[in-house]
Amino acid sequence: MGQDLLAAAQEEPAQALARLRSQADGLDSAEAARRLARDGPNEVQHEPPLPGWLRLWRCYLNPFNLLLTALALLSFLSADSKATVVIGAMVALSTGIRFIQEGRSHRAAEGLRAMVTNTATVIRRGAAASAAAQPSRTREIAVRELVSGDVVALSAGDMIPADCRVLSARDLFVAQSAMTGESLPVEKFVEGAAQGAAPAAATGALDQRNLVFMGTNVVSGTATALVVATGGRSYFGTLAAHATASETTPNAFQAGVNSVSWLLIRFAAVMVPIVFFVNGLTKGDWLEAFLFALSVAVGLTPEMLPMIVTSTLAKGAVLLSRKKVVVKRLDAIQNFGAMDILCTDKTGTLTQDKIALARHADAYGQDTDEVLNFAYLNSFYQTGLKNLLDHAVLEHVELAAELKLKDAYRKVDEIPFDFERRRMSVVVAALVDGKDHHHELICKGAVEEVLAACTEVRIEEATDASLDGERAMPTLALDAALLARTQAVTAGLNAEGLRVVAVAVKTLPPGQTTYSVADETDLTLIGYIAFLDPPKESAAPALKQLAAHGITVKVLTGDNEPVAVHVSGQVGLPTDRVLLRRSKP
Repeated sequence: MGQDLLAAAQEEPAQALARLRSQADGLDSAEAARRLARDGPNEVQHEPPLPGWLRLWRCYLNPFNLLLTALALLSFLSADSKATVVIGAMVALSTGIRFIQEGRSHRAAEGLRAMVTNTATVIRRGAAASAAAQPSRTREIAVRELVSGDVVALSAGDMIPADCRVLSARDLFVAQSAMTGESLPVEKFVEGAAQGAAPAAATGALDQRNLVFMGTNVVSGTATALVVATGGRSYFGTLAAHATASETTPNAFQAGVNSVSWLLIRFAAVMVPIVFFVNGLTKGDWLEAFLFALSVAVGLTPEMLPMIVTSTLAKGAVLLSRKKVVVKRLDAIQNFGAMDILCTDKTGTLTQDKIALARHADAYGQDTDEVLNFAYLNSFYQTGLKNLLDHAVLEHVELAAELKLKDAYRKVDEIPFDFERRRMSVVVAALVDGKDHHHELICKGAVEEVLAACTEVRIEEATDASLDGERAMPTLALDAALLARTQAVTAGLNAEGLRVVAVAVKTLPPGQTTYSVADETDLTLIGYIAFLDPPKESAAPALKQLAAHGITVKVLTGDNEPVAVHVSGQVGLPTDRVLLRRSKP
């Protein structure tokens, strides 16, 4: 399948469509149904279901049960029916309890998995009989129904549903760290290679700039793509097959049980022959000596141990199920209980993940509506994935101000966000008497990145007259002293636990219609918008309970240091030691 992807990467879009017997307006429904029946559903088999007899065998198979089975067999051969029944019952009960409990957990997990349905936006034509009369249209279908040759539409926030060849793209950035380990999103193009890149034939499929892969997601931009490989034939499907095919290493609980079992086996292997020969030589009755040695072996082995361990783990699984936790393997409970360090995220775990706009201030930290208005225009007109910060800005603006801003401006162009610039811009035209008076490039993003593009700072709050095109707003050059003052303002906001985003503008003549990253220069900083993500009420009590059980909590977050320290202190975590990972220049 890798060769098919490389072939698609080296071909022109029309050639790739022709090779897969598809068209730019997609497959018709009848052909898609035929291919689905031929190739199977677009699913990755993460963990194939085991037949009942194999699950029962795995529940039975451990050294301790094997030892008890051997003892039961020897007891049976020596006509000790009571020992045979007791030992056999312990093995059967231990195996049966584990089999029943794990079966319930697997059925619950399958039920939860069936409730989650992923969809993809696909371009399909009508039935073959009416394809000429019925134009293509986009529709939402289950990802498992995608087939090779389908044309899918992608936008910010979408998961890539299969391995695809890009047919058209606009500012398409894809996060593919799950496949390649690259921490930053990669820009994708219709062409096969970026400037200076090696030819497609000399590199692997994962290096191609016009291929996107199942298991990755769109960060920003839009595209249409041709499905080349689905399900187990995709790169992600191949990785999943290798992962499920490989044997898992024993966990700490299994290793402990195996260690105890082999210790008992070795101890019995030494003691039983010694007892047998000593008793036989001293008494001369070798049958009695054998029976006595067998009783010693049975006495050395705690028959109830597997039953006690399994019933205890099963009880833990039942208690966790009442807390809406599904335990698929009973052995995992011991690992869970043996935890001593818990690493957790901050946003959405310790905090509510409900961002609220707390401040909209100028460069000196004074509240002003000008920053909020320009931030609203930026968030409203961007076409990328609107994050929680954008939603907080849009919800904060009053309806009257919102209507006024929409009447006063219209969108001209957009410079999408990417993780190298860490900012995004929209360009709007200020309208006077229904005509473009001037253009405003409004940039919003990380404080450091926005300041790097600024040369001036606006020092007074704008008046309403500015919406009509009048610009009597004083500015100062962004020198070292003023830069230090603005940075002190942001540091103070961070110390309050606020996430700070800088807003800058640039006034341009109305003649230009398309804009690029090159236009994000000589900006004027107008201020900051600061957001609050309050801690969950349940976070502090939960952390206290973890500490009482000897579990140390570490917070791993991509947020900046002051915010992370402030939130950690609010929930009761120690903040005396912070480790920072600096990105490479």
